[in-house]
Amino acid sequence: MSSGVEKVVCVTGASGYIAPWLVKLLLQRGYTVNASVRNPNDPKKTEHLLMLDGAKERLHLFKADLLEEGSFDSLVDGCEGVFHTASPVDFSANDPQLWYMLSKTLAEKAAWEFSKENGIDMVAMLPGWVSGPLLQPTLNATLEPFLKLVKGAESVPFISPRWVDVRDVANAHILALENPSASGRYCLVGRVLQFSEFVKLMRELFPNINLPEKCGDDHPFASYYKVSRERAESLGLNFTPVEVTLKDTFESLRASNFLNV
Repeated sequence: MSSGVEKVVCVTGASGYIAPWLVKLLLQRGYTVNASVRNPNDPKKTEHLLMLDGAKERLHLFKADLLEEGSFDSLVDGCEGVFHTASPVDFSANDPQLWYMLSKTLAEKAAWEFSKENGIDMVAMLPGWVSGPLLQPTLNATLEPFLKLVKGAESVPFISPRWVDVRDVANAHILALENPSASGRYCLVGRVLQFSEFVKLMRELFPNINLPEKCGDDHPFASYYKVSRERAESLGLNFTPVEVTLKDTFESLRASNFLNV
């Protein structure tokens, strides 16, 4: 598909972190977007979406809940592509991060089985630690460690060494839809940073922040490894340098009044 003109697509979980960027880029490319939110009457869930360029003409919000069977039927009806970014998970467990990863793994497994049984052309995007500027007014879990650092955390909170910009994740989804040869799974990791590299980079970018010397993880980034970018780049994706991502993340947090620095 070379153009999004008059093409209708669906985005689930549109009030989150990745999905608003996906909606923004889709609207910029001329798509009509059906987007799901759990509560369309909550301004915190919808205002940042309704303010996007093209939203008035081509964005349609739907009330939908993953736990309610059939609530997505009208949302996906007539769509040429579905971007499924919503994922249910119970954060009451002892290790929220572990349960979040488990929920994503099980959801992908079920999606592959369902798509195979029903002849659906599916592509999976597997991002690393997603960061970058936010469009939504609320703070998401992956950006909380940055806020803790600025507020004087005694140790660097756990941050995965696998970095990717939220804008790259959104763009990769669209490129996969528009590329007929896209298939299977794509790892979205722009760069792998060791703990020492992360601290050094942070001190260069933000010399006014008093960074702690130790990591909250007992074995911070214990083994160094690389993640191939070749498959993702074959879609036409150009990864944003992590320096740009970090700088834009902090500027976004500051602009959203999350930071007082």
